[in-house]
Amino acid sequence: MGKTGIEEHFIERDGKRLRYGFTTGTCAAAAAKAAAILLLSGTAPETVAIRTPKGIDLKLPVLEPVRTDGFASCAIRKDSGDDPDVTDGVLVYAKTTFSREPGVSIDGGVGVGRVTKPGLKQAVGEAAINPVPREMIRLAVGEIAEEFGCAGGISVVISIPEGVALAEKTFNPRLGIVGGISILGTSGIVEPMSEDALVDSIALEIRQRKALGDTRLVLTPGNYGADFLKAAYGVADERIVKCSNYIGDALGHAVRTGFSEVLLVGHIGKFVKLSGGIFNTHSKYGDHRAELMASAARAAGADEETAQSMYDCVTTDEMLRILREKDLLSGTMTVLSTRIDAALAARFPALRTGVIVFTTGNCELFRNAFAARWTEEGI
Repeated sequence: MGKTGIEEHFIERDGKRLRYGFTTGTCAAAAAKAAAILLLSGTAPETVAIRTPKGIDLKLPVLEPVRTDGFASCAIRKDSGDDPDVTDGVLVYAKTTFSREPGVSIDGGVGVGRVTKPGLKQAVGEAAINPVPREMIRLAVGEIAEEFGCAGGISVVISIPEGVALAEKTFNPRLGIVGGISILGTSGIVEPMSEDALVDSIALEIRQRKALGDTRLVLTPGNYGADFLKAAYGVADERIVKCSNYIGDALGHAVRTGFSEVLLVGHIGKFVKLSGGIFNTHSKYGDHRAELMASAARAAGADEETAQSMYDCVTTDEMLRILREKDLLSGTMTVLSTRIDAALAARFPALRTGVIVFTTGNCELFRNAFAARWTEEGI
């Protein structure tokens, strides 16, 4: 790939200089613009200029131009920069044809998913092309139509042949998007290892659970929690939203989506942090597992020597072993449960949050009052 203009844009993260990339939405808009030029002029451009919503101007090489009497097609190669994106390097195609309908119509072809469940930004049955990419395509093709004095409509079909296989490596099957990947991007630019992108995907799953009729959101950081929920309570995998370390962000999105009840399930190694009001459980935001566990043990009657021995532990499993030996496990878990409830009520007063905490081997340590009632009723 020649110089595109993205090469000069970097971000510093964890001491490393990481290069930006551009989204499938930017590729789709650029391919559509090139295909419109080819359709109206008969000649494909070598490169096509596109301005991203972020304000970064790109000049992207045009690949595989095809022109017949009925349509024109061009492709743009995706460049994800230094982001570990499964779509890096794929070809995004746009096929343009003249239409009887005025304006620019947009649809998805091979490798672009179709929406089969409510709760997404597109209606059921539509191609999974998000609103910002749709607007980028509409503006890019409209600009070319105006330039060439095209009074009629132009139809655009976006395809990503590799998207059929790649879809299995994305969230799409969980979201009810079948047959391919989504055309994404709000800024047109891929920021390497963006936390915002992951939080957005969690928010999307939460909105979908609401749209599918769930009245109580089931939330857990990851596979351990999901496995526990399935084994202990028979909760179906599709009902469980995994939020990674972003517990606070997920609960905030639950409130904004309209949930009033959330069942929050997790391993003690993460959830002990909630007792200290730490709602992003990644270690870079603060660990303090030993301090928080030892503090709870002291409140439950542990002497200073026991608390110090816990403070010196590396894992919560080892801390739990000490608590069992000292017959302090039940009392310490009661303190932790009370403190977690208080932290949740202070930050998310609109939510009734059930909490279940377990440890290695799917051994349940405690559940709060909401969780106890809900598990009896049936989650």
